[in-house]
Amino acid sequence: MEIPVVINGETRTVAAQQTLLELLRRLGLDPARVAVELDRRIVKQAQWSDIVVELGAQIEIVQFVGGG
Repeated sequence: MEIPVVINGETRTVAAQQTLLELLRRLGLDPARVAVELDRRIVKQAQWSDIVVELGAQIEIVQFVGGG
C-alpha cells in the first residue's frame, strides 16, 4: 500500500510503513550527505531508522554538496 506525503514541496506516494532511512535509500540518496526535517522538525540521523513515515507527512530533505 502507498500513502501520499509531501517531499520538498512535491506531493508523492511512498510505501506505507517505511522508515525515514528506508525512504532516503529508495530515493537514491546517501544518508551521510543529507539532513531531514519531518513536519517542520529536524530529525537527528540516529532516529531515521526508528521513525515511520505517516500519511500526509511533510518532509524536507537537504543534500550537502562539497566543493571549493
